[in-house]
Order: sequence, then structure tokens, then C-alpha cells
Amino acid sequence: MNQVVTLSFYRFDGFRARAWAFAMMGLARPAMARVKGIGFWKLCGSGSGVGFTPIPNLGVYAVLATWPDAETASRQTETAAPFRRYQARAAESWTVLLSPTSVKGAWSGKTPFKETATRSNGALAALTRATIRPSILARFWKRVPNISGVIGRDENVLFKIGVGEIPWLHQVTFSIWPDAQTMAGFARTGHHAEAIRAVRAENWFSEELYARFAVLSDRGTWNGVSPLTRQELT
Repeated sequence: MNQVVTLSFYRFDGFRARAWAFAMMGLARPAMARVKGIGFWKLCGSGSGVGFTPIPNLGVYAVLATWPDAETASRQTETAAPFRRYQARAAESWTVLLSPTSVKGAWSGKTPFKETATRSNGALAALTRATIRPSILARFWKRVPNISGVIGRDENVLFKIGVGEIPWLHQVTFSIWPDAQTMAGFARTGHHAEAIRAVRAENWFSEELYARFAVLSDRGTWNGVSPLTRQELT
């Protein structure tokens, strides 16, 4: 069996729904741990603006999880109790299924994703997770919104968001691209390339993980459509 990773995004409208979602960052943990078949998982908040800023977006939350196979991933993210509760209160939700193709680094002291032989000529996803050293927070947040803005203006990106477990200190960037060429083109130029050089030169992170995925399928909508629709039309 090949591991499948899911990212489920939920948008909440209104004070009561948003307050519930915020509380679930802590209260949902016991139920998540009991979900049959789940492996590594994380509950995340999100950034506002173009998706990755130091200002939290209290209306959008994400659940990342690993599963032993695609069938289990699809079924449990739709029917397991914690996911059903999120779905019932959310104004909109979208889940994407991913197959890890490249993994380097650690997340909470673990290597959560297992590389598979999956290869795709279609959409690819990139995930970066880092624990930021408190001493460089100001420098980090000076650079990162610029990178996020460039991603948002890139006509090739199918989806992008910034999420994290703890605001400011634990950060995850997630983006989906139509193919490897456009993903690599962004990574090697402009603000992103400058930031990567600074990461190495100034030792920004105490822990970091970089992963690439083949996009397998999705369910639901985001902003009224599937973010993969543009890929399907090309």
C-alpha cells in the first residue's frame, strides 16, 4: 500500500462558527487521535491576506493527515466523526488527496511522509513546514509576505495558502502547480530564491521539512470551484 496524504480546508462564516473552529484547535485532538487508519496528523490555522501573513485568518482552518491508502483517506475524511463535525459547521470545504514523491527533513521530530513511486505529468503540490527561531522572527516576517504575494500573482499557481500549528513560530506553506517546470521556475527566482539563500546563511529554522506530491484527486470546492478545475481545462 502507498501512503496518501490529505489536506482538508474549511471556511467558517459568522462568530459562532468561527469560535467553534478556534476552540477545536485544542478540543478536537482526542477525537482525531481515535480516527481509524489515521497516521500523522495536524490541526492548523491559517494566515490572512494572500494566504501567508503574520495576521491570522480566524475563518479558515486546515486538517493534515496521512493514511495507508487512497480508499481509507477518501472514506475517513468524509465519514469519520471529527471531519463530519468540521463539515457540518463549515460554509465551504475542500479536501485534496496527495501522493508523496519527495520528502526531506522533519516535522515535530518525525518524517511524516513516505515517498512513493508515483509520478505525474499533471498537477504537483509543494509543502514547506518550518519552526522559526524566535531571534529571527522580524526578518522572517519581513520577507515571507513578499514571497506569498509573488505566488498569488503567478498565473500558473492553482492554489496557495499559509497555515500553521502555532501562529508566527510554526508555519506551513502549501501550493499546487500545473507541472514541475512551473513549480521549479518559481522556486529558483525572485523573492523565493533570495529567502532560501537567507535561510541557509542566517540559520532561520530550528526544524524544517520540504515535500513534493503528485495530486491524486479532490473533493468539494474553494471559493465556489475546485482549485484543480484550471488544470483540467488545460
